[in-house]
Amino acid sequence: MDARDAVATLQNRERNSMNRMVSVTILAALVLMAGPATATEHRHVPPVESRSTLAIGATLDESGRLWLARVEDRWLWVSSSADGGRHFSAPVVVSSVPEEIAANAENRPKIAVARDGTVLLSWSEVLPKKFTGNVRFSRSTDGGRSFSAPRTLNDDGRVTSHSFDALAIDGAGRVAVVWLDGRDRDAAREAGGTFVGSSLYFAQSADNGARFDANRRLAGHTCECCRTALVWTAEGPVALWRNLYGTNTRDFALANLDTGKQRRVTDDEWQIDACPHHGGGLAVDGRGIVHMVWFTQGRARQGLFYRRIEDGRASPPMSLGSAEAQAGHAAVAAAGGMVLIAWREFDGRGYVVQAIRSTDGGATWSSPQRLAESGGAADYPLPLTDGKRSMVVWNSAAEGVRILPLDPDAPK
Repeated sequence: MDARDAVATLQNRERNSMNRMVSVTILAALVLMAGPATATEHRHVPPVESRSTLAIGATLDESGRLWLARVEDRWLWVSSSADGGRHFSAPVVVSSVPEEIAANAENRPKIAVARDGTVLLSWSEVLPKKFTGNVRFSRSTDGGRSFSAPRTLNDDGRVTSHSFDALAIDGAGRVAVVWLDGRDRDAAREAGGTFVGSSLYFAQSADNGARFDANRRLAGHTCECCRTALVWTAEGPVALWRNLYGTNTRDFALANLDTGKQRRVTDDEWQIDACPHHGGGLAVDGRGIVHMVWFTQGRARQGLFYRRIEDGRASPPMSLGSAEAQAGHAAVAAAGGMVLIAWREFDGRGYVVQAIRSTDGGATWSSPQRLAESGGAADYPLPLTDGKRSMVVWNSAAEGVRILPLDPDAPK
């Protein structure tokens, strides 16, 4: 099947499946401190047959357009919506050649849009040898109508693990991609030594992804399979990852890619001789406050948590969700003074999306709101905000991709 056949196949599946589905509305507004507000759920892409993957990428550009990146049958597709998810453009295939793309659980395609309209994508390609892969990149300079031939960003030439990538842009031309990398571990073993964990490598571009600098190592001895996070601050790109401290203590670290300055940002003392497959989330708001979410089962604390970092000072951890409902895999988004956190729980019957929101940079928070549920397999929810509007994007096997908008003007 070539790219044109794949486009036709996906479009036909979506039309046929959409005709079989009945549109629905649900309560999807976030209850703030003084009362509820309602909004309509927009169901975009129904579930499709054959090798569908659940982990999708999503972003809002500066005009408020919503962009989605999803994988179907080894093809990566991009579509966009100018009306908050009510209607989407026809999906555009990124590559003319299919490839195995990681798009489940902690690993998903990433998408960002620069101020000039350049659409940027990164993802992890899965290679035939177990636990090996490449970090891939493509971009569109014509508003998402076509994409450049994908390139591999890891430049070591090894068939080893390169995965769990994160993408961030400054909007004006600088691009950074960070990922977990097995090259140091493999080199140490070849030399007869040992190397615990993975390493964190990155590549940067100064021209919206036309060219990338050589790979650089940010950290060694990191957790092997927890997702990374990356945001662009006033001081440059900043990464969050689960690091190894001492003997298998797996807490989070934060570092600036430009300066290399690194700090430990959690002191949970989670000691485990295995990867938890549970990374953290990171966002920065209009005042430069950094917001992070993470999960731990450490000696100091257990569960899902949030904290903010302002002028280098970290707030005390704030507990999120219900431990009994297995609250986890949170993500955070921020813009202006608005901060939105969403996570997944299990209520005994199915998966549930929960969310909270702050309109004052994380100083105070709304009550948790149950936004949607699914009885089958489901992705982790993705919160999005541009400071004026907020939404949660959630994909599930039974219901497909749902856009859960939240009213930013709801009374507090």
